[in-house]
Order: sequence, then C-alpha cells, then structure tokens
Amino acid sequence: MSSWTRWHGPAMARLWGFCWLVVGFWRAALACPTSCKCSASRIWCSDTSPGIVAFPRLEPNSADPENITEIYIANQKRLEIINEDDVEAYAGLKNLTIVDSGLKFVAHKAFLKNSNLQHINFTRNKLTSLSRKHFRHLDLSELILVGNPFTCSCDIMWIKTLQETKSSPETQDLYCLNESSKNIPLANLQIPNCGLPSANLAAPNLTVEEGKSITLSCSVAGDPVPNLYWDVGNLVSKHMNETSHTQGSLRITNISSDDSGKQISCVAENLVGEDQDSVNLTVHFAPTITFLESPTSDHHWCIPFTVKGNPKPALQWFYNGAILNESKYICTKIHVTNHTEYHGCLQLDNPTHMNNGDYKLVAKNEYGKDEKQISAHFMGWPGIDDGANPNYPDVIYEDYGTAANDIGDTTNRSNEIPSTDVADKSGREHLSVYAVVVIASVVGFCLLVMLFLLKLARHSKFGMKGFVLFHKIPLDG
Repeated sequence: MSSWTRWHGPAMARLWGFCWLVVGFWRAALACPTSCKCSASRIWCSDTSPGIVAFPRLEPNSADPENITEIYIANQKRLEIINEDDVEAYAGLKNLTIVDSGLKFVAHKAFLKNSNLQHINFTRNKLTSLSRKHFRHLDLSELILVGNPFTCSCDIMWIKTLQETKSSPETQDLYCLNESSKNIPLANLQIPNCGLPSANLAAPNLTVEEGKSITLSCSVAGDPVPNLYWDVGNLVSKHMNETSHTQGSLRITNISSDDSGKQISCVAENLVGEDQDSVNLTVHFAPTITFLESPTSDHHWCIPFTVKGNPKPALQWFYNGAILNESKYICTKIHVTNHTEYHGCLQLDNPTHMNNGDYKLVAKNEYGKDEKQISAHFMGWPGIDDGANPNYPDVIYEDYGTAANDIGDTTNRSNEIPSTDVADKSGREHLSVYAVVVIASVVGFCLLVMLFLLKLARHSKFGMKGFVLFHKIPLDG
C-alpha cells in the first residue's frame, strides 16, 4: 500500500512531468533542421558538417514559429539564397544574423511579413548587390553589411546615403569593387546620374467642409527617374489617384469628418532613396453630441458628455428650459481634447434636491448645432423617499451666477428665453407661499389643541364639585 501511494502521489506527478519535458525536447530536436539547435525562441545553426543549404525551417509538428525571436547562422558556405517565403513564418523575429556564410541573394519580399525585425547582420557573405526595397518598411536599428564584395553601382548608393544620414556616430568600413576590380571605399563612391529624388505637392487650401471634394497634385523628379505613389494612411473618405510619369493627382470625394487632421503624402522613390511632401487635411463640420449621460458622483457631481465639431463648438446648458448661467458652483469642464472631439462634464458642487431637473446641452458652430437632454436626480426632497420620483422644482440656488465655460463664453442673453434669474424670483415667490401655508397650518393646529384642552378642563371641574357636595350630605339614621 505504501508503494502504491509513493508511485501515485507527488513523486509520480514529478516523474510524469519529467517524461513530458523529455518528450518535448525530443520533439523539438526532431523538428529542428540538421546542423541547427532550437529552443522555444531561438534557432542557431553553426555546425559546418553537414551544414545547411537552405534557410532553416521548423517542421510542421514543432512549436509555433511565431515565437522565434532570434535566428543565428554562421559558417554555412552552401547557404546562398533567402527566398520570399523562407522567413515569413517567423512573424515575431527581431534579430537575424547570417555571418561567414555564402549568402549571395535576398529576395525583394523576403522580409515583407517580418515587421518586428530590428537587427540584421550580414557580415562577410557573398553579396554583390542589395536593394533598399528589402528594408524600407522596417524600422531597423542596425544593419551590418561589412565584408561583402559589393559591385560599385547605383544599386548600392542607398547604403552610402544611409551611412551619411543615420544618427549613430559609428560607421561601417564598407567597400565596393569597381570595373577594374579595385576596392573603393563606399564613402568615396561617385556615380553619375544617381541621386536622391524629390517630391513637390501642389495643394490648394486643405480646409474643406464635410461632404465636399478636393483634388491634390504632385510632381516628382530625380535620376534615376523615381516612381510616384500616395501615402494616405487610414483615410476614410473615398479617394482615387492617377499617375503619369512624374505627375500625379489624388481625388478625395465626399470628405468625412473622421479624416480631419490626417496627413496625406506624395512620395518619390528610386534606387537611392525616397522623398516625400505632405499636407494635413482639415475638415469643418457641424457639432454632434455623441455622448450625454446622467450625473455621476466622484469628487464632484458630473454630467458627462462628448462633443465633436470643427471649428470648436460653443456650448450652452439649459436647466428646465431656462438658460443655465455658470459659476464656480456649476461649470463646464473639458478634460480631454482629441483634435475635433471634446470629452468633459457639467460639474456641480454639492447639488441638492433643488438641482434636480432636466439639463439640456446645446453645441453650436457656424455649420450647425446639436442638442441633447437628460434628467438629473441628485437627492430626494425632505420627507420624501430618495428612491421616489418627485416633480422637479423650477429653481436652483441663487449662488449659481454667470461665468464662461472652458470652451468659450456661451451664455445666451436673449430676452426671448427665460434665464435662471427669473426662475429664482419665481421660486422665491413659491417658497413664500409655502411658508405662509405652513405657518397657518401650525397656528390652526395649536388653536385646535388649546380648545380641546379648555373643554377637557371644564368637564374636569364639574366632576370634582359634584363629588365634594355628595360627601357633605348628611345621612338619616
């Protein structure tokens, strides 16, 4: 029995765990290419015998290749090519090193799906040319190309430009072979008709009203002749472009307010590098209140809202149909501004039942307006259960004076709309009537009590007198 417990308790669990670990290593070893070693995040191939002739790939039954962050290859003289689909499975790859090997060619789209790549080291290989198109979409912090027999041509001038423009003070000692098979320092290389292109965007006023259309024009120049393309990012509005040699146009129709603030670029690209000219799109549109909810309590009471509009909308609050004049006790606060979107709240300092009621927000600019209304209940009336829904009063405290909100002074002083000052006067009259009624009721109640006591006292006196006379009557024997 003790033997059974020993082999089916914690010891057995540890044994099974060890077995699964061994199986895991065994499967990883089977999935790893010959002459390479593999772990969950790394592949390194440095054994020269038998060596590898193709870029290492994990077997289908191996761990997820997306978890591989580093591939190290050294001394592999028969490895000559990186094909377009060799690296795409390693989506999480950050560091790629191929040194002292026979690498001669890298496909243009070899790293198209490896956006996480940060470090590439191709030291001492057999590369004679290398295009910038391999790397233009990558945010590389390091590209090492020392010890390759590059051929002096316009195809590698981008490497010289990269060396000249990068911020790091460390430069690589790079050379290329000229037509006489002589090593020329890349820093001294001069190739005629081989330079950076230029782009010039001729844009009209890019401030446009929502729903309108606009056309942008661009011209590019350079030798070699550059290609022209448009970078519109995540533009929502419908757009189409036309390109003819070194001229191009971009037509944007039915422009959406969601595109306000977005950047549009015209890009010129050739073998040596690229240049771009950019403009920002500004869209004017009427305000929209996208969010308005009942008040919440934190440090202060807050009626939260979100308003979109460009130009910046003016805000005005109404309380029970009357203009709400803001003050230090009740005011509009904008907490977050996101270009044309404003997130804030109507902040109330210690509101009471006197502030219960309907609050309406009106947002207005030169292109239109929007309004929304909510009902706010801060606390119940005295003597009424707070959970009830009493009729909201038409008054607020007189301390709530007039002040401008954070977006702009939006106080409406029109005589056609009653303000909260009028509501205060009417409220004071209602309170006076209420006080008179209460006092009269109290006085009437007191009179009734006094009359009742007097009547009770009169009956009590007659009863006592009769009792005394009764005891004084003599009895006949």
